[in-house]
Amino acid sequence: MKNDKLFEILAEPNRRSILDYLRAGERSVGELVAISSLSQPGVSKHLRILREAGLVAVRKDAQKHLYRLNAKPLEEISDWLEPYRLFWSNKLDDLERMLDEE
Repeated sequence: MKNDKLFEILAEPNRRSILDYLRAGERSVGELVAISSLSQPGVSKHLRILREAGLVAVRKDAQKHLYRLNAKPLEEISDWLEPYRLFWSNKLDDLERMLDEE
């Protein structure tokens, strides 16, 4: 998936929250509704978008659908951000040296 599409998907705060909740482990739609401010249709809509982007995976357990984080697509964004991390790291190092000199 292209970075611009991932950024668009991740720009929505509720989707980022769902991904944060899934970092702790698998959760059902009902569990996500209980810990978020979203309705069941809202959670389901965001999970569908995240699933289509490859950011979450789902498995069926009896009557439940359990969702889990798939962080692999986030590697693309991390790789893209790496030069910017180096930029800011150098700037912060410069600031630290300046403050130490004062």
